[in-house]
Amino acid sequence: MTSPKVAAKPLTRAERKAALLADLEQQRVDILVNSDHLLRASAPLDRHWRSLKIPLYVIGGVAAFRLIRHPGGAMAAGRKALAGYMLFRKFKLLARVTS
Repeated sequence: MTSPKVAAKPLTRAERKAALLADLEQQRVDILVNSDHLLRASAPLDRHWRSLKIPLYVIGGVAAFRLIRHPGGAMAAGRKALAGYMLFRKFKLLARVTS
C-alpha cells in the first residue's frame, strides 16, 4: 500500500546548486567515457583512412591535371553520366508503372 505523500520541504538555493553541479559533473564524466568509447570504436576506420588518403590525393591530382589539359573529355563524361542517370530513373518509373 502506498502512504500519502508528505509535503517535502523545498530545497534551498545552495542545495539546488549542489545538485545541479553534481549533475554537470556526471554529464562530463559520461561525455569522457563515451568519447573514449567512440575513439576506440573508430580507430580501425581512422587507420584505414590514413592508408588511403595519399593514393586518393594522387588520383585526384592526376584527374585534375587531365581535366585542365582536356576539359572537353570531362564535359562529355558528365553528359553521359547525366544521360545514364536519367535513363535509370525512366526505367525505374516504367518498372513501377508496369508492376
